[in-house]
Amino acid sequence: MVWKLRYSSSARHSLKKMPRETAFMLLSKLKALSEEDDPRLYLKELKGFENPHFYSLRAGQYRAVMTVLDDLLIIHVVEAGHRSSVYRKF
Repeated sequence: MVWKLRYSSSARHSLKKMPRETAFMLLSKLKALSEEDDPRLYLKELKGFENPHFYSLRAGQYRAVMTVLDDLLIIHVVEAGHRSSVYRKF
């Protein structure tokens, strides 16, 4: 089952700003995640969010925050950035 990846404008901007090799590493992890049957098995659920649930994916010192929409088979990447600042927007 292949999930579709969607990026918010903020996530796209953050990916362009981060170091090139880190962005490629994060994008390759997201691509591999989209090919899994159940991507939630590889994500950490963030506390304090009920509807929608937010999840985090690690790539070195950087994180991608996303939601997973089951009925549409979409992984929506909301934000990406360094772990010290990415969670401040939530």
